[in-house]
Amino acid sequence: MGKVAGIDSSTTGTTIVVCDSDSGAVLKQGHAPHPLGEGEHPSELDPQAWLLSLGEAAKGGVLEGVQAIGISGQQHGLLALDAGGVTVRPALLRGDKRAQVQAADLLEELGGPAGWAEAVGTLPQAAHPVSKLRWLAQHEPAAAKRVAHVLLPHDWLVWQLLGQPARRTTDRGDASCTGYWSAATGEYRTDLVERALGHAVRLPDVLAPAEPAGQTPEGLLISAGTGETMAAALGLGLGPGDAVISLGAGGTVFAVHHEAVKDPTGTVTAYADATGRHLPQVQVRNAVRTLRGTAELLGTDLAGLSELALRSTPGAYGLVLLPYLEGERTPDLPHTAGTLAGLRRESMKPEHLARAAFEGMLCALTDALDVLRNKGVPVHRVFLLGAAAELPAVQAIAPALFGTLVVVPPAAEYAALGAARQAAWSLGAVLGTQSQSEPPRWSQPAAGLLDPGDEAAVGSAVRQQYRAVREHTHPGAFSAL
Repeated sequence: MGKVAGIDSSTTGTTIVVCDSDSGAVLKQGHAPHPLGEGEHPSELDPQAWLLSLGEAAKGGVLEGVQAIGISGQQHGLLALDAGGVTVRPALLRGDKRAQVQAADLLEELGGPAGWAEAVGTLPQAAHPVSKLRWLAQHEPAAAKRVAHVLLPHDWLVWQLLGQPARRTTDRGDASCTGYWSAATGEYRTDLVERALGHAVRLPDVLAPAEPAGQTPEGLLISAGTGETMAAALGLGLGPGDAVISLGAGGTVFAVHHEAVKDPTGTVTAYADATGRHLPQVQVRNAVRTLRGTAELLGTDLAGLSELALRSTPGAYGLVLLPYLEGERTPDLPHTAGTLAGLRRESMKPEHLARAAFEGMLCALTDALDVLRNKGVPVHRVFLLGAAAELPAVQAIAPALFGTLVVVPPAAEYAALGAARQAAWSLGAVLGTQSQSEPPRWSQPAAGLLDPGDEAAVGSAVRQQYRAVREHTHPGAFSAL
């Protein structure tokens, strides 16, 4: 039995899991928070704080006896380094939104959504490193001129653990989140970096999934690492035919696929995963925020809203909520508002509004899932993630609307587990005990399984009612998707 560790350096803290390299059984864990950003902009931070947090999380001998480490890092962060490898300014974190104007400018400069979808499979957003580089060039030109190397958070952590002078590396999953690397071609678009920053820089080498980044001076193997979403997919044990719907304030829908999805509208983001496959992703702006807003209106909380919804019946007595409360990304309706339709005397009850909120949220997420299906991505299972996935109303309604088996995995540190699994894969490949083409098979924790069964026809009727209102209110909104 060997030991491997996964380290997830998220926006809020560092989590370490130490696992048996053969089975994946968790042997030890550690955690430490990250400090909040300081000053006027809390979305930037000195990256040394990540190393300090890692040291705190590893106290008590958590990493004792570990043979290999994998790193999962927050996606979309940017570290700009000078020729000597020193950061020219604090790291710009994932949540930094200052580059909205720059993202819009870049979008137009390459011919709109179709141009960017063809180039790299993703449209520039404020969070993306390519947009942050343009912001840096425009707002901090002196710092921008010093930039010689650009790294992502997990790249920088791997480089620090290996000790300088190590080569700088990344993986295809995290690289696909930059806005200047294409999952379809597997290559950088260095011209986009130059367009954004104004000059060429050195970018990290993109490693193959099982390829190690190197060894520390003490002989500890460091795997390629990856972004949080890709690590979580690896930790969940996802494979082709599996999709994930993550319920946050907004919603994220992605699936494992064998090739990059090309979408000239830019609705589908063509991310890569950490195994050599792909993670096409669709996002919606309104998920749990729909439930919270309805709960506040009815003077209750999410648990109370769920209880109310289950007192109603499928279709909520004809009440339909289009949950576009803060505009919407899928479909592209950035300036619209939500719609409540079907008001009749018999439907004007709290339980029916509660039911309509759950059905509206889940129908909107099913719309996003159908965008992937319509691009040829098979979906045989849907994994529901997030605290709201535990709500009884979500579990009662979702399978019939999704039209497939729903898996509700237990709460766990899946990004850290995925990083540990990658470490085991890399270690096994080096030792010759593991294939380089597939990660080790680790046992998965027992999960709740929800089958639509005889409710599929009911779910179809609810969706038809929802679609009728959606098409009447926003005709043609989905016609191009």
